[in-house]
Amino acid sequence: MTLTNIIANISSLNDKDKEYILDYLTRHFSPSASQQGALIGELRERKFSRGFYCRHCGSTSVVRYGKRDNRQRYKCKDCHKLSSDLTNSPMYRTKKADKWIPFIECMLSGLSLRETASQIGITHVTAFYWRHKVLSALAKESIGIFEGLVEVDETYFLESHKGRRVIANRKPRKRGGSASKRGISNEQVCVLVARDRNKTPLSKRV
Repeated sequence: MTLTNIIANISSLNDKDKEYILDYLTRHFSPSASQQGALIGELRERKFSRGFYCRHCGSTSVVRYGKRDNRQRYKCKDCHKLSSDLTNSPMYRTKKADKWIPFIECMLSGLSLRETASQIGITHVTAFYWRHKVLSALAKESIGIFEGLVEVDETYFLESHKGRRVIANRKPRKRGGSASKRGISNEQVCVLVARDRNKTPLSKRV
């Protein structure tokens, strides 16, 4: 069948079938779809690096239970609850999963909420809640068991009180400002970071 025949056949379809084909092509061939698949694969590898287990009760009696929206689902034989690779992650139950990778990129680049919202096509309110989802997930991240070669380093950030109306002991600082003291001081927060060859992460304020 030639490309002309395919286009002619698509043109003859009803609106519902056209939407199905558009959704299929978007999920399977767009760059965001391939990036999202890689991200989900990374989440799966980290969550189940020591074997599959239920995200609800912790049981290891878990079996694959088909797919939904092109994502693998799992069912626990003990509590009978369903879960997916995104369960208990910031992306869980979000309707714009394809926007998460660009959102994280904007967040790492230090863009403001309004700049991020404008760049990836979401509202600044959504960007606000997504940022808190990411920060909450990082705060709850449990420390794994390191194995083999471990790389450790420290980094320093300016202490931030963003979102607070009243700041004690100093005047408000503009975004992107610098400390009033040179070098390392009590105006900065030290964060210890570590990672082994199995990608077990650690990021903790010290």
